[in-house]
Amino acid sequence: MNNISTKQVAQMLVDLCRQGDFATCYDQLYSPDCISIEPKGAMMEIATGMTEINEKGENWNSQVAEMHGPQIDDPIIAGNFFSCTMWNDITFKNGERIEMDEICLFEVKDGEIVKDQFFY
Repeated sequence: MNNISTKQVAQMLVDLCRQGDFATCYDQLYSPDCISIEPKGAMMEIATGMTEINEKGENWNSQVAEMHGPQIDDPIIAGNFFSCTMWNDITFKNGERIEMDEICLFEVKDGEIVKDQFFY
């Protein structure tokens, strides 16, 4: 995907997330060596490489009973970075229901996401 711009990667990610197709985001847009950073205290604060990122996703999904969203705003692009806001209404398997509002920051290199970081 070397010829794809940051703007194109950003729009593809937002479009896929709006469809709830997070797996395709990882398969098509992420570098195999990507680094993913969550806030301090998260179950997995740093995941390095797609094996760990997939593990992080599986751990998250194992706790979720139902997602009543998501809503994703249009991306804001600056150089090889883009950000967007995401909002989710989530019911966990323990019965707790929360609204989660976050800012997502992505770094793109050679047409692939090489780093993501989430603030919530």
